[in-house]
Amino acid sequence: QVQLVESGGGLVQAGGSLRLSCAASGGTFGYSAMGWFRQAPGKEREIVAAISKRGGNLYSADSVKGRFTISRDSGKNTVFLQMNSLKPEDTAVYYCAAKFWSGSNYYIQTVDYDLWGQGTQVTVSS
Repeated sequence: QVQLVESGGGLVQAGGSLRLSCAASGGTFGYSAMGWFRQAPGKEREIVAAISKRGGNLYSADSVKGRFTISRDSGKNTVFLQMNSLKPEDTAVYYCAAKFWSGSNYYIQTVDYDLWGQGTQVTVSS
């Protein structure tokens, strides 16, 4: 059974950087589009960035555009979220998700995804 495991979260000062990783265990997500979402206390889960199964199509939410970059290393079965110029409003639990047997597109709705990781906390202090 495939599981997604996020890592790389932590506490960082505003303006700093973090790199989140999402690794698949028990299988591969080579045929899956992937996404990073986040959820702050009292708010709904929202898309941060998404990538198509071959990595050719990318999406970034307006709130993170120019600061966050999603990428994937299919050989290592891992998806990354590089987060630069972090702001206090980026504080949230970050989740990666997989959409199995996807087409060539990325997906930005939570209902599109089949499998979720457990989340990793990112806290940005001012």
